[in-house]
Amino acid sequence: MANPFDLKTILLAKHAQHVVLIHFPIALFIVAVAFDLLAQWTKQRRLADAVYYNLLTAAISTFPVLATGILAWQFQLEGQKLKGILLIHLVLACVSTATIWLVWWIHFRARRRTQSLPTYRMAIEIFGVCVIALTGHLGGFLSGVNGPG
Repeated sequence: MANPFDLKTILLAKHAQHVVLIHFPIALFIVAVAFDLLAQWTKQRRLADAVYYNLLTAAISTFPVLATGILAWQFQLEGQKLKGILLIHLVLACVSTATIWLVWWIHFRARRRTQSLPTYRMAIEIFGVCVIALTGHLGGFLSGVNGPG
């Protein structure tokens, strides 16, 4: 049995970093969307600030998540051609990442121009939550959490 405190085991596991890191942008984005709904309803500026910083952190944290996902593919499948659930997972991960960055940019632009946020952003945010949920669901199958993997 491998030592759980062995640095080599921790850093060089085939996909452990991706599985751990992915929870950060997911949680940050979902909380940001919830806070945005609440901020719009209550008109509280502090909630709007929390939304912005959650979105910024979620967007930045997509970089290591994408990198470790690609590394997991390279380590585990030795760079084989993607197909099936893994291909769909990768495509949805890219759509999720683009959506997170788009939502952050909408908030950034509105803050910079000191104008109100466009109402269409809520549709993009809800779309993002749905795509992220589907991406995570497929990732669960790939890791064996949701079924054979």
